[in-house]
Amino acid sequence: MNSPQRSTNLEVADIFREYGPAYRAAHKLPLQHLRVMSAIEKCRTEALGGHVDECDTCGYRHPFYNSCRNRHCPTCGALERAKWLAARQADLLPVMYFHTVLTLPDDLNPIALVNQRVVYRILFRAGSETLLELGRDPKHLGGEIGVLATLHTWGQNMLDHPHLHCIVTGGGLSADGQQWVLPKKAKTKNGKRKKFFIHVNVISDLFKKKFLASLQEAYDRGELKFVGKTAALQSPEAFKKLKAALYAKKWVTYCKAPFGGPASRCAGLSYLAGYTHRVAISNHRLIKIEDGKVFFKWRDYRDGKTKVMRLEAFEFIRRFLLHVLPGNFYKIRYYGIWSSRNRKTKLHRCQEILGVATAPEASPTPAFNWEDWLCELTGIDPRLCPKCGKGRMVTREILPAVKVAPKTG
Repeated sequence: MNSPQRSTNLEVADIFREYGPAYRAAHKLPLQHLRVMSAIEKCRTEALGGHVDECDTCGYRHPFYNSCRNRHCPTCGALERAKWLAARQADLLPVMYFHTVLTLPDDLNPIALVNQRVVYRILFRAGSETLLELGRDPKHLGGEIGVLATLHTWGQNMLDHPHLHCIVTGGGLSADGQQWVLPKKAKTKNGKRKKFFIHVNVISDLFKKKFLASLQEAYDRGELKFVGKTAALQSPEAFKKLKAALYAKKWVTYCKAPFGGPASRCAGLSYLAGYTHRVAISNHRLIKIEDGKVFFKWRDYRDGKTKVMRLEAFEFIRRFLLHVLPGNFYKIRYYGIWSSRNRKTKLHRCQEILGVATAPEASPTPAFNWEDWLCELTGIDPRLCPKCGKGRMVTREILPAVKVAPKTG
């Protein structure tokens, strides 16, 4: 099936501006959700101020408004992704990497929605401990690996679907710190390397045990809230029954080598950034608003086809807000040789072993401004006049933020 084409340059911000006031009037929302909606609605509008640039050759003038820089905003992710890529350049080693996805069963979704901070923290802990422990196990690898984990809470239909995307080094630093070791099954009989890390069933089983053990500890400490559909789980017997059902299930785990080797380091970074800076839905998937309904593209993984979903505007907003993270919650985390405490020791040792040249700390990369980042990201120089194509755009006026009266629902 051919992908449907967008009929307009529709953005999530347009949907929020048109239907957000009525949605807020009809629903009591937490402060974090109100802040996210407000930021996205104001993004790149006069409400945030900006500046006026003028061509130094033809005199063409154009206003530019400031971005909200909220991490949930689909419009603001590109430049942040570019900055993140530049910062990670020095950490990537010339080795094979594996993309591992650790997914929570749907039975846990209602608990996660009410207890986001607790459940997502357990997800990070169980996922990272699983990969690091299996990496250190001599049966599988016997070394300290690097893990970069990023949290996604959505599926293509924007419903809740908590899972971790992890980029894992296909090898690790030996216990004595003297060599880079590979997974035990990374070689075939003829001596050629194959793209193998650790069997997904082994990862899945240990991840399940670790997650449920930590969930039980959180339950025993009274850290979990149970309301609405989950109210019955306040009973220890009901919670025990749920745990038994979850233990009996096979948890979905994915592990594949998406890239590897020195020649593909830049491609690997781009692949990785595609997961670290995503939000619940990107603007390019939106098609149109019609009769109070939002139309957008989604991939149905049951048959692999791209389809069009139609949602009432209020339902679209509700689903988007399901994925607003708790304040000050880090959605990207680093473990093993990539952890902050190991970067200057174990990561540096890996670079020495693998012959990676590191830039002197005394000569850092010059700071880019937003025009530099946009040019680096898109190849389009925003300082070149779009009208005459010869002159340079120069800032002539600063536009103060304008207080816009809120719409009523």
